[in-house]
Amino acid sequence: MVPSARSKSPHDPATPEEMPPLVTIITPTLNRATLLRDAIESVRAQSYRPIQHLIVDGASTDGTGELVATYPEIDFVSGPDQGLYHAINKGIGQHGLALIEAIAATKKPGERVNVLTHCNAGWLATVDWGTATAPIYLAHERGHPIHVWVDETRPRNQGASLTAWELGHHGVPHTVIPDNTGGHLMQHGLVDLVIVGTDRVTANGDVCNKIGTYLKALAAKDNGVPFYVALPSPTIDWELDDGAAIPIEERDPREVTHIAGWTEDGKRVEVRLTPEDSPAANYAFDVTPARLVTGLITERGVCPASRDGLLSLFPERRRHAA
Repeated sequence: MVPSARSKSPHDPATPEEMPPLVTIITPTLNRATLLRDAIESVRAQSYRPIQHLIVDGASTDGTGELVATYPEIDFVSGPDQGLYHAINKGIGQHGLALIEAIAATKKPGERVNVLTHCNAGWLATVDWGTATAPIYLAHERGHPIHVWVDETRPRNQGASLTAWELGHHGVPHTVIPDNTGGHLMQHGLVDLVIVGTDRVTANGDVCNKIGTYLKALAAKDNGVPFYVALPSPTIDWELDDGAAIPIEERDPREVTHIAGWTEDGKRVEVRLTPEDSPAANYAFDVTPARLVTGLITERGVCPASRDGLLSLFPERRRHAA
């Protein structure tokens, strides 16, 4: 989530009350407690922040009693709000699915649709279907041949770890790639469309998302590849008209100078990547101008990345725009 003011370093002292929730998760109905445990451990390994709230689908609560005992610091939530979250992301999925199906219709039978995504905008980061992943999951379940290019998303590697983990458990064919590979793939016709999530969208359609998103949009524009942003409507900041006004978090340089991973025997270790005396900069987000965005995928439909486009789907906001 993009903070309203510049955040302090994650290594600065903080009380539990000062630390924001890491993630809200809803379990897919097919995987239940075992998958949920794996998800908790995977997310915890990728962030310094604690998981404070976890939304559990009421259809998948079997066995969560053991998880409550194992993770007493997590508030396991089950209630009517989960239905709203499910509906929003399912709506995003259905509208995004139509875009994938339109591309699939232009291909030979059995030829796959290649989607490129950045960071993690799946059900680990949001709820249930996720946002950017929702159209992918629906296309896969409909039997459409689909393949996902997964940006590793340095420096935290949310794509290489979390998105790849999600897609693998869902059975979606995917390939993890270095962040700098996307442009090359687009030049050679290996990407049919880009779908990313977002942390904040301005009223004029500018998109703030994980650092590196802007470069993907530039490459997509240069190669004629559609670039879509999947967003739930609460992400829209109707009071902000220019993405340049969004404060960008600067995180701990150690996330750049060091990297964590697993040894062959399953031990998690951290190693230094850079010379000890080399400084590092770590901007967490960037802003993609609306002019580079093909369309915004919301729970109400797909619209141009513009104020008029957004208002066409959310006319009740016109009084605020007057």
